[in-house]
Amino acid sequence: MAQRLTTFSKFLITLLIVAAVFFAGRYFLQNTDAGKSLSEQAGQVDTGSSDNNNTTTNTSPKRNTSSKADNNTIKVGVVTWGGYAGGQYFNEGFDADKKSRFFQDYGFTVEFKILDDFDASRAAFKNDEVHLLWATIDAFPTEVEALAAYDPKVVFQADWSRGGDAIVARRGINTVAELKGKKIAVAELTPSHSFLLWLLDAGGLTINDVTLVKQASAIDAAAAFKAKQVDAAVVWSPDDEDCVSSVPGARILENTKRASHIIADVFIAKNAYVQANKEKLAQLYEGWMTGAAEINANDGNKRKAAKILAEAFDGFDESMTYNAINNVRLCTDGDNKNFFGLNREYKGVTGESLYAKMTNVYRGLGFAGNDVPNWRLIRYSNLAQTSNLSGQAGQAAEGAKKFAKAKESDKTKKAIATKAVSISFRTAEYKLDENSKYIIDNEFVDIAKAFTNSRIRIEGNTDNTGSYASNKSLSLKRAQAVADYLISTYNMPRNRFIVVGNGPDKPVADNGTNSGKAKNRRTDFELVQ
Repeated sequence: MAQRLTTFSKFLITLLIVAAVFFAGRYFLQNTDAGKSLSEQAGQVDTGSSDNNNTTTNTSPKRNTSSKADNNTIKVGVVTWGGYAGGQYFNEGFDADKKSRFFQDYGFTVEFKILDDFDASRAAFKNDEVHLLWATIDAFPTEVEALAAYDPKVVFQADWSRGGDAIVARRGINTVAELKGKKIAVAELTPSHSFLLWLLDAGGLTINDVTLVKQASAIDAAAAFKAKQVDAAVVWSPDDEDCVSSVPGARILENTKRASHIIADVFIAKNAYVQANKEKLAQLYEGWMTGAAEINANDGNKRKAAKILAEAFDGFDESMTYNAINNVRLCTDGDNKNFFGLNREYKGVTGESLYAKMTNVYRGLGFAGNDVPNWRLIRYSNLAQTSNLSGQAGQAAEGAKKFAKAKESDKTKKAIATKAVSISFRTAEYKLDENSKYIIDNEFVDIAKAFTNSRIRIEGNTDNTGSYASNKSLSLKRAQAVADYLISTYNMPRNRFIVVGNGPDKPVADNGTNSGKAKNRRTDFELVQ
């Protein structure tokens, strides 16, 4: 005889059926291609967009098929700087918005957060308030140890500073040598600090030859200079022009238009984020590089980017942000391949060489410890290595600057910086031996690469032993031998060099002593504007 189900039994069976349907549906949506596609089409969530009426369905094959709306926005921490314009232009602004080309082409949104305060930006990175964060490779060795717990990776290069950083000096200071003993305002452990260290080295000085007046930022350094509290300052553009106009007789001693490969802006991300978002980061890189190439190639695009920046930067109009973009090299895919050492033909500054150089420099000053990781452990070169941008318009690496043939007047033109290097030659000979090449490699090549847009004058000098005519001829041949080595080994443009043979005419010591003669037998490397 059949038994009638009780009310409670019916309730339990109903619950079981509902639960089975729920979990089966959830499995279908999350674990099958058809389910993911259906979920995405039905649930395009506006992640921060103000364009609530945009219901366009994107059918691009590039779409990212993640169905997790909470993870569909990449948050990028930046500062008020023109070098990130490639990404901001491609994003059609700073906000996470469906009008963004990132969303239209790839299905995710990007939000740029301005974090000008250094400590606040690092706190945001640690707390996952931003996924990618700006840094500069030159200064990164001073902070990477403190970020060790987060396993940071350098994922791509955004720009080279090309005039965005400058050193201004008061009246009477026209060369690096004339900074000796002077007070210089600088924001310590920042790109400004790195720039100063490089320039002092190019001028044969060290940080111990000047008095640093430490500032919280480059903006504060400019204020100190305008208040005439210091003799020189390392500042940002457009504060450099403001300093010159505010202080009678002041001048821009040097800037990164000529010191072109010192300050490299990059983005870092936690390794855990990188590993969990490889496809999305590859698409971010592709879009960013596309934006950079479009701006580099077309002034109309650059002005559109300037308008986007002006709307986001407090106190900046479009002319200022346009100049800010002009003060950088927006890096392309080709530039990134060079930066990450993926182009074997490239002889210029790489991320590895700059990072290693500045690690040693800052370690020597006590600002970096023994636990700074090797470049291989912090770089994530996969984005540049696996991109499909090679050969596309505007994605080639920046070419070397073209120099006109040196004029006779260039031989006596005042140099900004002079570094004397002792290169030993056998008596009456001018060929470089292996030890001489090592000295050039170790003491000058990095400077020549860093100041790529400056002319180099190489002056050969002798003591007064032998005839004047033979010394003049020999010194010229020795200087030319050095130039030929740099041209053949490092692919430096021949017209970049000004070769001078001084013979015994410019002694720096007494030729009446053996030690004095040795000092006079030198080669001077000079940076000339």
